[in-house]
Amino acid sequence: MERIRLSEHFTYKKLIQFVLPSIAMMVFVSIYGIVDGFFVSNYAGKIPFAALNLIFPLIMILGSVGFMLGTGGNAVVSKILGEGNNERANRIFSMLVYATIAIGVALSLTGICVARPVAKFFASMEKDMTMEERTILVEYCVVYARIILLALPAFMLQNAFQGFFVTAEKPRLGLYITLIAGISNMVLDALFVAVFHGGLVGAAIATALSQCVGGTLPLLYFARKNDSLLRLGKTRFEGKTFAGICFNGLSELMTNIALSVVAIVYNSQLMLYVGLNGVSAYGIINYVGFIFVAVFIGYSVGVAPIVGYHYGAENKDELKNVLNKSSAIMALLGVLMTVIAVTCAKPFSIIFTGSDKELLTLTIRGLRLYSLCFLFCGFNIFASSFFTALSNGAISLLLSFFRTFIFPIVAVFILPVYWEVDGIWIAIVTADVIGLLMSLACLLWRRKRYGYW
Repeated sequence: MERIRLSEHFTYKKLIQFVLPSIAMMVFVSIYGIVDGFFVSNYAGKIPFAALNLIFPLIMILGSVGFMLGTGGNAVVSKILGEGNNERANRIFSMLVYATIAIGVALSLTGICVARPVAKFFASMEKDMTMEERTILVEYCVVYARIILLALPAFMLQNAFQGFFVTAEKPRLGLYITLIAGISNMVLDALFVAVFHGGLVGAAIATALSQCVGGTLPLLYFARKNDSLLRLGKTRFEGKTFAGICFNGLSELMTNIALSVVAIVYNSQLMLYVGLNGVSAYGIINYVGFIFVAVFIGYSVGVAPIVGYHYGAENKDELKNVLNKSSAIMALLGVLMTVIAVTCAKPFSIIFTGSDKELLTLTIRGLRLYSLCFLFCGFNIFASSFFTALSNGAISLLLSFFRTFIFPIVAVFILPVYWEVDGIWIAIVTADVIGLLMSLACLLWRRKRYGYW
């Protein structure tokens, strides 16, 4: 396949060809990310599975710093490339990679220290468990978190490099590395959990090793001479630039933190209305939802360097072209994702619930209601990423904060009063509907500033 340059005019065909590796990469990341859940739920039991779901938000909050540095830095690097300053783009890229490693080490140590008190807090929300069961739940949470957090620097690098491969005009290489890391996780999970019966510990080790693969291989590629637009080299720390990058990528950080906090609140509400089965059902729904949302995220990651490049080159016609085509693609994908999720809710749920009929019924109902959010969330994800690529971190943060945090939190406390458990499932749908209106308002508000409409 001919190499597509960021500077080109993008037809529908060329746009899809360019972003397809990023979509496939994110979908595969989401798939191998739920492999732990599949093996733990089927081979380790309900308490280890609940422990995985309870502690996972802490891991994602810490790891999301990699998304912040990657997306914020990606916008800056692609803009500088559009301005024609390749040397400076590589200096900024190198600075971000080295900073990600250093911050990853610091957050890893912090997470290991706070794992136990955080696990105790999460477990305290379960009122139907005995003291002994709650103690076991905490221990499972702690051991899983500490093993995973040992690989946190590599996980953060993997997150950051996802966008940089696209900016470097090597999206397919990023996909291949993700495939290698994902297959490693699947094989190791099957070996450690299903064959050697390592349970939750085996699943954690498998994931940590696969994250090391996903973070180290890109590091080795960019450190050597290559034919991409980016290469690691000598750099110096630029405090003002780094602060700007962090602010620009803050929306992605806040999105991941908000999703984790919202998961904690949803788990709390589900504990209140349903009990431990509710937490398990929500975990399963999130696993399935990750795959569908990954399509939207992958598209947004893939198209962001195009937006950043043409913004730097002051090519407003191409910005308009990319925005219009992306809006149409998001609408089509939204309908397609919703139809698939609703019609396939039962087979998706069976993968994780096994013979537990009560959990299966709860999960199917929840997934079908939750899936309606796919009609709206794709455009919301793209809109936030679009403003990040335009180096407007403020609007991107505003959109992400309200859509992923404020609206869902308010909805999940109000709607269950009227519809009980169904209210919890449709809370996220309500949040995305309101978020869509907000995204459209912001795009209309800034259209003259950027000239995309």
